[in-house]
Amino acid sequence: MSVIARKGVVQSLRQSFRSEWVEYMKAALIGTKVGMTRVIGEGGAVTTVTVIKAGPCVVTQVKSCDSDGYDAVQLGFENAKPHRSTMALIGHAAKAKTGPKRFSREFRLQEPADVNLGEVLTVSQFAEDVSFVDVVGTTKGKGFAGTMKRHGYGGLTASHGVERKHRSPGSIGGASNLGTGRGVKKGKKMSGHMGCVRRTAEALKLVDIDTTNDLLIVAGSVPGPNGGSVIIQQSKKRG
Repeated sequence: MSVIARKGVVQSLRQSFRSEWVEYMKAALIGTKVGMTRVIGEGGAVTTVTVIKAGPCVVTQVKSCDSDGYDAVQLGFENAKPHRSTMALIGHAAKAKTGPKRFSREFRLQEPADVNLGEVLTVSQFAEDVSFVDVVGTTKGKGFAGTMKRHGYGGLTASHGVERKHRSPGSIGGASNLGTGRGVKKGKKMSGHMGCVRRTAEALKLVDIDTTNDLLIVAGSVPGPNGGSVIIQQSKKRG
């Protein structure tokens, strides 16, 4: 295979992976995590669930390949006070005949959008053949943490003769003569900032939907603290 043909194959693979990654699920909303509770089902089975306040979300912009080079939909959630926003965001929201929003998220599409500017999306869209959802959130920040808490290190022995460094990570940069040089290697697991990263809880079972209060009840835990913003969409793996 020639170099040009090989480059063409690699490029086509990248495009296929990219299009699959940005695939827009029919059901998608922005919301906030309310908290966790329990649901007692038939036969007394107890299920730990998370309650999410999802939507209503306003379609603040609809993008197309003709005008923007790709198809996408922008959703806005929760009204923000105008004096805490900017004139640019206020004008952007005014095109959808709504006010500025606290949270905004863009979902890319593989096909042109079937929603209109200013349309309001609610949890009712999850009632149509949606059994599992993916929830994206930001984990709780733990601050500066040691290696035992951050990476699960066992620490040094607690027997007699050990210095007062039982929670020490041990050797981190031995002066070996293996051709790799001296010093700490890149990517070494050490103490540092823990948490406050983006995480996705995949394929959570959708237990119940409360259309009156715009609530989604999903089985299991969701990343982030109570009141944190999350993104809920139909599961990519289980549908």
